[in-house]
Amino acid sequence: MKSTIETMNEMPPAATPAANVPAVQKKIWIDLENSPHVPFFVPIIPELKARGFEILITGRDHYQVVDLMKYYGIEGRIIGGNYGKNKIIKAIGTLWRAVSLAYMARKEKVSVSLAHGSRGCILASRLLGIETIQFIDYEHTSRIPVKRMWLIHPDIISMYRAPGTDTKVLKYPGIKEDVYLPSLRPDRELRARLGILPNELLVSVRPPATEAHYHNPEAEGLLKAALEKFTSMPDARVLLLPRSKNQEAELRAAWTKEIASGKIVIPPSVENGMNIIWNSDLVVSGGGTMNREAAAMGVPVYSIFRGPIGAVDRYLSSQGRLVLLESVEQVQTKIQAVRRDKESLSLDHRRSPALETIVNHITDIANQKNRLEPGAVK
Repeated sequence: MKSTIETMNEMPPAATPAANVPAVQKKIWIDLENSPHVPFFVPIIPELKARGFEILITGRDHYQVVDLMKYYGIEGRIIGGNYGKNKIIKAIGTLWRAVSLAYMARKEKVSVSLAHGSRGCILASRLLGIETIQFIDYEHTSRIPVKRMWLIHPDIISMYRAPGTDTKVLKYPGIKEDVYLPSLRPDRELRARLGILPNELLVSVRPPATEAHYHNPEAEGLLKAALEKFTSMPDARVLLLPRSKNQEAELRAAWTKEIASGKIVIPPSVENGMNIIWNSDLVVSGGGTMNREAAAMGVPVYSIFRGPIGAVDRYLSSQGRLVLLESVEQVQTKIQAVRRDKESLSLDHRRSPALETIVNHITDIANQKNRLEPGAVK
């Protein structure tokens, strides 16, 4: 199967005005701190290279970042790891990673940093005094107020500027997942590779991010209820997608019998998340990205996320593309366990307006064409 990078190269080339190509090649540093960041930047990286920028990539050995970088053929330096749930240790680890990143970025003489909410990247950029571009698609995440920072987010979100900062805000149409969804080429062998029969109901389940600061323990109760519901159904199989090795060990200990019987399947190696969704009859997830990927593809999806609900999820819920579950009772009554016709999905492989807008924003900032007043929104 071709990697997403190869697939993106088969897509129609970007419209690249000559004015967008820098006279002097500038180095843009991209930091991949969490798993969803990897597919998001997959189509962005070649676009920026095509516009004449040199790209430096770093990653964090956290959740499945390293495995996904290998899967997509992304080469980069791995700095920092998983610092666990303890807030003090997490803070120390973040500071250590920021200093390490700053040392590397200074040595590499980067012009602009780019990430999807990476705290290490933000702090390192602040230490160096370089301009940083940060993407967000969840407005309730904790933020570090810094100078010389750009925020780019879906136009669905209404953001505010932190007092005492000169944060500048830009927007793009649609949602984050629209950026890389056109790269999807369905993998019809995935079910057979994982031992799932064609006539079985396949439910993909993503546990909540238990180490995140916004995690609500209620989500774990909903996860348990969902797994009990599907493992009791005779023709259903659960594809369980742990976020980390530690979480996988906990789930294996809690669901030993169901895993041994094959009712619950944990993939032995990293798989393309969008292809997992395409092959699924429905998705139940405690995390935003997989929920939104399914919603963008038109696959039935149920959210067991119990933290503050963001504007993007509320928007998808209002359109009937995402069902928000709030109780164990709703797990039993709202989830419709029905097989669907996968071939009926209409996949649009045209260039995404979100991707085009984002690359134009980055290009303008790196070339110092975008100069908004503090707090301005474009």
